Amino acid sequence: MRTEPRSGMGPWLDSYAGDHRHPLNQRLHEVCVPLILWSAIALLWTIPVPALLGRPGFWSVGAQVLAFAWYWKHSRRLAGAMLLAFVLLDLLTAWVFAQYGAGTLRWSAVAVFAVAWVGQFVGHAIEGRRPSFLTDLSYLLVGPAWLMDKLLRRLGLGGEQA
Repeated sequence: MRTEPRSGMGPWLDSYAGDHRHPLNQRLHEVCVPLILWSAIALLWTIPVPALLGRPGFWSVGAQVLAFAWYWKHSRRLAGAMLLAFVLLDLLTAWVFAQYGAGTLRWSAVAVFAVAWVGQFVGHAIEGRRPSFLTDLSYLLVGPAWLMDKLLRRLGLGGEQA
């Protein structure tokens, strides 16, 4: 039994896990959270960028840098893993953008975003608990980290949670 207070991402992950105990809610989150993360990246990717600032994806990457800084503050291990996830999602987004254009990427992201959020709310209805982000918007960043922590544990790479 832990006798000292947890630091880093531990308390965030513990709290998030407490709101996601039902197995079906957990499965829905395992599918929907990555879809929501991708759709947010893709939607930001489609915001026009003045030529002086850069190229498509500038706003998306900027938001990811801010998210990475938040993760880094709380857990360097999870920040590194989330950076890898961001890179993979950026590669997918850049490919879709190059193949199909901003309009198709935008509407695809909107559709995925809507369906994935419905899945999240269905999961919470089954769980009988409100989504964590309704108490603190930081939980919008904790959700992906919670899933990454679970993935790293499954891969035998340790975890943040006790």
